[in-house]
Amino acid sequence: MQSELNEMYRSLGVSESVLRFAESVETALKPRFAAIDARAEYNQMKVIKAMQDNRVSDIHFAATTGYGYNDIGRDTLEQVYASCFHTEAALVRPQLMSGTHALHIALSGNLRPGDELLSPAGGPYDTLEEVIGIRPSVGSLAEYGISYRQVDLLPDGTFDYENIRKAVNDKTKLVTIQRSKGYATRPTFSVEQIGQLIAYVKKLKPDVICMVDNCYGEFVELNEPTDVGADMIVGSLIKNPGGGLAPIGGYIAGRQDCIDRAAYRLSAPGLGREVGASLGLNQSLYQGFFLAPTVVAGALKGAVFAANVYERLGFAVHPNGTEERHDIIQAVTFGKPEAVIAFCEGIQAAAPVDSFVKPEPWDMPGYDSPVIMAAGAFVQGSSIELSADAPIRPPYTVFFQGGLTWYHARLGILKSLQALCDAGLVTLPQEAI
Repeated sequence: MQSELNEMYRSLGVSESVLRFAESVETALKPRFAAIDARAEYNQMKVIKAMQDNRVSDIHFAATTGYGYNDIGRDTLEQVYASCFHTEAALVRPQLMSGTHALHIALSGNLRPGDELLSPAGGPYDTLEEVIGIRPSVGSLAEYGISYRQVDLLPDGTFDYENIRKAVNDKTKLVTIQRSKGYATRPTFSVEQIGQLIAYVKKLKPDVICMVDNCYGEFVELNEPTDVGADMIVGSLIKNPGGGLAPIGGYIAGRQDCIDRAAYRLSAPGLGREVGASLGLNQSLYQGFFLAPTVVAGALKGAVFAANVYERLGFAVHPNGTEERHDIIQAVTFGKPEAVIAFCEGIQAAAPVDSFVKPEPWDMPGYDSPVIMAAGAFVQGSSIELSADAPIRPPYTVFFQGGLTWYHARLGILKSLQALCDAGLVTLPQEAI
C-alpha cells in the first residue's frame, strides 16, 4: 500500500526526497496526533449533546424567505450554539457576512458615543483597524464618537497587567481580546490566559463587557472563552464552526443583553432577532457545526506538521513544533518575499479547486499592504479549508491554516515544500536526498 500511496504523491508533483523528509518528521508526531483526536472526540460529543438537548429535527432544515418570521430552524440553531458554548443566547446568521462583519456588529451594537473600547492585547487584526477608526474609514466607531485605547503586550507576548490597570477608566465600556495572532508573530492566547485576563479586568471594573474574537480558535481546546467569563465570543462560519459546509455566515454568542443589542444593530431597532430568513442554508449550518470538531482536528494536525517540517529546516515558526495549540494557524517566517510567494504557490497547487492558477499579491480591501492569498476552496475565502496568506512586508511571514481533512493538509505542506525546493529557496537535509 505504501508504494501505491507514494506513487500517487509523485503523480501530484511531490518528489521522493520531499516525501522521505516529511515521513521522517511525521513519525515522531503520532502521540501529538492522538491527543488532538482525543480532544476532537470530546468536542464532538459536546456538539451532539447540544443538538440532542435542543431536539434538532429535519423540520429545522426547511427554508424561509422574505422577513423570516418564525424560522424555527434558525432559532433552534442559535439555541444549539448557545448550549454548546454555555451562553444565554446566540446570533447565528448568514446575514453576518464575515468575521469582521460579526465583530463590527458586536462592537457597534454594544458601544455608544462617549464610550471607550480597550484592547489589552495590542493592535487588532488589520481589517478591524478601519472598523475601529485606527485607520480613518467611513462608518468607523471613531466617527460615532467612540474612543479607542490599546495596551501593547510585553516583549514575551504576555499581558501587561500594570498598564492595563492604568488604562481602564470611567469611559471603558468594552474590552476586546483577539484570541488568535492575526498577522503578528505573538503567541495565540489560551482559554486559560483569556480567563485570567477577564477576571483581572472584571475586578477593576465589574460592569465592563469582555468580548473575545474567537476566530480560528473554536474546538481547539476543551473549553471556549465563554466558559471562563467572556460576555461575548464572535466568529466566522467559514472558519472553524462551519465545518467547511457553511457557505457564509458568522456568530455572536454570549449574554442575552449583549446579543439583543447586536441583533438590533444587525437588523433594525424594534426588529432584532425576529427577522432574517435562513434561505435554505440551515442544513449546511447544522451539519457543518456537527462536523466542525473533526475538521478542526485535521487542520490542527496540519499546523503541527507544518511547524515541525519548517522548524527542522531552520525557519522561525510560531508556535514552535512542541508548543500547545490554541488556534489552527501556523506562522512561518521566511525573511524574503519570494519564499512567501513560493509557499503560497505550493498551497494553491495542492487545492481541489483552481489548482492550476498562481496566487499573486494584491491590494485587498481592509489591508495596509499587498496581501497574497492561496485558497483553492469550495467556499470563497474559507480559511478552515486549506489556505495560506501573508502581507508582503517584513519579516515576510506566511500564515498557514485549514484543511478539511488531515490528508489534504499534509498534501498542502508537501507541495509548499516542493515549491520552495524547486525554486532553490530550501535545501533538504542530506539524508532525505
